[in-house]
Order: sequence, then structure tokens, then C-alpha cells
Amino acid sequence: MVTPSAQQRVIVVGGGLAGLAATIRIAESGMPVDLFSLVPVKRSHSVCAQGGINACNKIARQQGYSEYEHFDETLYGGDFLQHQPPVYEMAQWAPKIIDLFDRMGVPFNRTSEGQRALRLFGGSLYKRTHFSGATTGQQLMYALDEQTRRYEAEGKVNKYEFWEFLRPLMDDQGVCCGIVAQDLRTMQIRAFRGDAVVMATGGPGLVFGKSTNSVMCTGAAASRCFQAGAKYGNPEFIQVHPTAIPGADKLRLMSESARGEGGRVWVPAKKDAEGRWQPHPESGRDPRQIPTEERWYFLEEKYPAYGNIVPRDIATREIFDTCMKGFGVGGGNMVYLDLSHKSREELETKLGGIIEIYRKFVGEDPVEVPMKIFPGVHYSMGGLWTQYSPNRKYDEIAKKLREINDPIEARNLPVQKRNNEILQRNYEIDQQIADLRDKGGSDDEVQKLEDSKQTPEKLEPYVSLADLHGKDALPVGMDPDAPNNMMTNIPGLYAFGEVNYQYHGGTRLGANALLSCTFDGLFCGRSVVNFVRERAHTPAASLPSSIFDKGVEAEESRMKQLVESSGGENPYEIAKELGLEMTASSTVIKTGPRLEQSLNKLEELRDRYSRISLSDSGFWTNQNLSWARAVGDMIALADPIVRGGLAREESRGSHYRTDFLGRDDSRFLKTTVAEFDASTGRSKISFEEVERGLVGPRVRDYSTTKKSKAQVPAPTSADDPKQSPRVSDPNADVSGARDVRAPGDSEKVSS
Repeated sequence: MVTPSAQQRVIVVGGGLAGLAATIRIAESGMPVDLFSLVPVKRSHSVCAQGGINACNKIARQQGYSEYEHFDETLYGGDFLQHQPPVYEMAQWAPKIIDLFDRMGVPFNRTSEGQRALRLFGGSLYKRTHFSGATTGQQLMYALDEQTRRYEAEGKVNKYEFWEFLRPLMDDQGVCCGIVAQDLRTMQIRAFRGDAVVMATGGPGLVFGKSTNSVMCTGAAASRCFQAGAKYGNPEFIQVHPTAIPGADKLRLMSESARGEGGRVWVPAKKDAEGRWQPHPESGRDPRQIPTEERWYFLEEKYPAYGNIVPRDIATREIFDTCMKGFGVGGGNMVYLDLSHKSREELETKLGGIIEIYRKFVGEDPVEVPMKIFPGVHYSMGGLWTQYSPNRKYDEIAKKLREINDPIEARNLPVQKRNNEILQRNYEIDQQIADLRDKGGSDDEVQKLEDSKQTPEKLEPYVSLADLHGKDALPVGMDPDAPNNMMTNIPGLYAFGEVNYQYHGGTRLGANALLSCTFDGLFCGRSVVNFVRERAHTPAASLPSSIFDKGVEAEESRMKQLVESSGGENPYEIAKELGLEMTASSTVIKTGPRLEQSLNKLEELRDRYSRISLSDSGFWTNQNLSWARAVGDMIALADPIVRGGLAREESRGSHYRTDFLGRDDSRFLKTTVAEFDASTGRSKISFEEVERGLVGPRVRDYSTTKKSKAQVPAPTSADDPKQSPRVSDPNADVSGARDVRAPGDSEKVSS
């Protein structure tokens, strides 16, 4: 191993969970870290995470849960759009991460026996979510901040709070060698040398105007990397959380933990003579006066297996559809999230954080009165495109599974195509039925249309890793020593946390965000160190100053241009219109024509942005300048979000197109890859294969708990039985499988 040069150092941009975890991991290796944050790190958006963090532990294991189940339900929830080795590794590390946080002093809720308490969360029927009331993100942040300050006191970490990242810098070989950043108080622009740069800057919520994100979550940092040549993965996959409080300034999250702890979603409604639910004539009256028989618990009715804890994209579409059909509270865009049947003591203990938020901003007590909520933009599954190296047994096992599953896939894809045609026809019939009822059509006419619907065919189940080798840990995740884990296509530039597209596919399961952020920092921080060590002979400190001077000059020129602009357009008004447009075209429901319209609107906004003027032309704490600069970057990032949604002609996870219902695995079981075209200022869209060698893509159905079991072919005489054990032998092993190192065995993360 090459000894790191004393001159070498790493830059981490972003002070949330991913950034702090990466800082700790890198600093404990002895490598200095420069940590940049728009705000004091304890104010980073990670503190807003409420519900919990997923992991298997011995209590969950008693329910039949396992790390493999966590891996599988994450893929299932994400509609199988993830590369599977990183998700597998994350699930294996999850219990160790919880133990680490416990040792750091995180005050997890406990049972009366002293065990860490668990709660239900969306997309799982197992209690496997660890939590600290309803302020879990805040507690995890404080623990990591404490460890970061320890290294800061030792001189291994330098914090640059109130500094804004402006661009990455690359040397003549295209390797990232630092950043340009601006002090938001003095407005000084400086270049900083770094032998690797970790982007941990969160999501782009403000591209959509109002969201549950903090007001600094513009996505500008990711956009600046994108415009500098970094690829962007799956931009069209935006999660809309089903339960948020509408607000004049922003949306405020009401955690999924409310439903996990027994909260029920309903609307006032009455059944007609045929037993069909109809909007309630007095839906705006006090909900406490509405009897049970006039409450439509629509999630429980439509998804009897999961009820109120279906994944977020499903709950969001159901709430949205219910309100669009006139069932909303008072005829508006709201439904009830009801906790009033729970005891005050339990709610204050387990959900005190969100109860307090609702009281403060709405003025009502959720213990007494059901909360009024509506979906709101919450998270981006897409992010900077990254790579990884699979562990040593992945290729061997994936090859065997592909040999079994490829013929199954060849039989399934034509069936899926026919099923999609059926889904589209049935949707059109539903539209005809709705129009017929509006016009007073007869029941016989309606029934005739209902009878014309078809039922999709069942697909043949695939053989999974568990079918062949059981659910014990195998070395099929990521190689812990590989220097490219979560590196972008720009060497030396990494993406951790929400700004990394890797883990969540088409939809993120609740309570997997805190896990993926922390996992990125702790596991992939080691990759950053290994990359820097391999380049000890060419430290960034030895590069010519011209590389860094040019970056500073470019940003100073941009700042001067913005400050001196006098076109008359208001950047705040442009941002508002951008948010309204993106929310309307690229969130809950999408169609081709609406996305085309959105591209035209973006052209208009680009033109208007070129003619903005700033109300503040000063060079001291100029927030107007920082915002105006971010607006241009938000427009640049909105482009691949819309173009990706237009190119993906299917419905998968949070990407739901009514003109292309159903999943199209033959064309789109692939990552959307966006690249910025500097000559046009627009993005180019392509697709790349997803590495899915461990689990085949099942139909995503949360109305039932039943899962079809694949039949594993018996090995032929030419097969080595040890390499293809029968499904009847769940403990069967493969050569070298027990050599896998448990997370944390080789290196201590912290003490």
C-alpha cells in the first residue's frame, strides 16, 4: 500500500448525515478533511428526518426478518431499478450501523425490557425501524457531529460553515482536484485543493417550489457538478410523500411513523344503494362528529395486507386520486390522518416531535382531532450517477442465476407486454365509466363496461439468491477495498447520500434514507481513502496554481455578471414559476403531452433568466446573489428531470404515466443516464443496464402478502452440486462464502 502524502487531503461538501459520516471515516484513517457546509452542520437538512432508520436486529429476527429480507423488500419497493450489490451491502451493514449509533449515545426508544424499540414503516410487514421518538434524524446528526468535533479538536477536520460550493475543479487528466467555494458572509471566492471531493449535498426539493425540504435544498451543487461533466442517474424519479401539512411558505412533513404507530388515513364518505362510496355532503364538518360508517379508510380497503403502510408512491397516488374525485375534506385537497384513537401518553412518547409541529403550524391537537394532510415533494431517488465494484463472489453467483432466469425472462416479457395493454385498456374503460356516471348513465351501461375489462396474466416467478443459497450473508455486495465505490464518472469526485442515485430505485422505502446516507459515509469513505492513497505520488498540492486560478476567475466573472445584470426579470418569480411547473408536470401523475409542455416552459424560463436583475448589488452577505445563481442551476437540473420522464415510456415506482401504464422491463429495466451538453445547455438522455443478478423482477403488489415460490432446476450431471444446491437445502453454501467479513471487522469506525 502506498503511504499517503502529508500534503494530501479530502474535501467533503455537505454537513448532513452522509457528509459527517464520510468525514469521520476519512479522518480516522489519518487523512485531513476540509468540511464545507451552507449552514452550521447541526442545521443541515438531515435533522428534519423524523421516523427512523431500518435494520434487522435480534428482535426483528424473531419475527422472521433478516438482512436478506431487508435487501429484498428494498428492491421490491424500488420496483427493481437498483443495482443490487450496493443494496445488498447496505442491508448487511445496517445492524452494525445501529449498534454504532447506540455506542455513540443515540437515545433510541426502548422497550420495557431495555431492548431498542421497533416500529412498522411503509413497505414492510415487519417491525424493523429503530427510532428516537419522531426526531430520529436530529439525534443521529448530533451523535455524528460530536464525533466530527472530536476530530476537529485533533486538527484532522477543518470546518467551513456558511460557505457555498460553486464548482468542482479538474486537472489536465480530468481528475477532480478541488473545488471553488464562496464565503456567504464576506462573498470572498476561493479555490481549495483536494485529492478527492465528496459531494453530500442532499436533494433538489426547491426545484419543485414548495416541498418538505429545507430552503437550502436547491439541488444547485449537484447541478453544478452535472454541468461540469458528471452524469446524473434516474432524474425523473421524485418521491412525493403522502402526508405533509400544506403551508404558504413550504410543506411540513408528517412522518410515516404516524401511520407506522397506528395512524389511519380516511375521508368522509357515504355509500350509495349499490354499496359504492360517494363524497360526503358534509365533508367539511368536525371530523369527530362523523360516525365510523361514514369514514372511508380507502388504503385499508384497497390494500388489505399493508393498509396504511403501503409504500409512499402508492399512498400518494391514492390520496391524490381520492381528492381529484371530490372526496377531499371540505371538497379540497386534504384527507385525514387520524391518531385520535391512540392514548396521549403513547403519542407524546413515540411521536412527540411531529405532534408538536402540527400544533405549532396548524393550531390543533392531533391527540384530539385528526390531522389534515396532502402529499408533498419529499425526496429524489435520482442523483449523481455513481459506480462501484461488486464483491468477489458476485459474478459467479449472478452468472448461475442468470442461466436459470434468462429463459424465464424470455417467457415473461411477452406476457408483461400483453398485461400492459390490458392495463391501458382498463384505464380507458374506467375513464369512460366516470364520464358515463357524470352524464347519468344507467347501471346496466356501467356494468357492461365493467364486464369488458380483462384480468392480467400471472408472470412466472424468478429464482432468487435465497432460493439457491439461503439467506445467510454472502460476499455478493460491494468490494470494501475498491476505490471507485460511489465515485462519479469524474475520477476523484464522489457522491454520498441523497445526491447519490444508487440505493432506492423507483421509490425509496421510508426509513432507508438515514441508513443509505450513513452507509455511504462509513463504507464508501474507505474507498475515498484508498483512492487518495493510490495517488500519493501526485498530490493536488503539487498541481500548478493556474488550474485553481482559472476556476476562481470563472466564478468571479459569473458573480460580476449577475450583480451587474439589469434585465428586469425577478429571479424569485422565475423560481416560483419553475416550482409550479415542475410540480404540475413531473410529480404524482405524468403524461407525454404535459412533459412536452414543460420543456417549452423551461425554454421560456431560461430566456427570462438571461435577463434577470438583482435587488441587492452589494458584496457583503448578498443572499439575493446566492439565490439568483441557484435559480439558473435549478433550471439546468429541471431539464433532465423532465426529459428523463418523457423518455421513460412506462410506469415504475414514483414515475407514473397514465399514457404508459405498467412496467416495461424489456425497454426500461435500465438506469436513465443524463449528460449535460454544454453546447446547447440541455441534457442528453440514454439508458444503461441495471445489475440485477441476485433477485428477478417480481410484480409489485401490496394488496397481498403472498409471494410465489420459484422452482429451482435440479443440477444436471455437468453441474457441480456445491455451486447449484437445491432449494430444499436452505443452508447450502458456495465455496468461499464464509470468508465474508462482517461490516466493521477490519476497521473500527469510531469509539
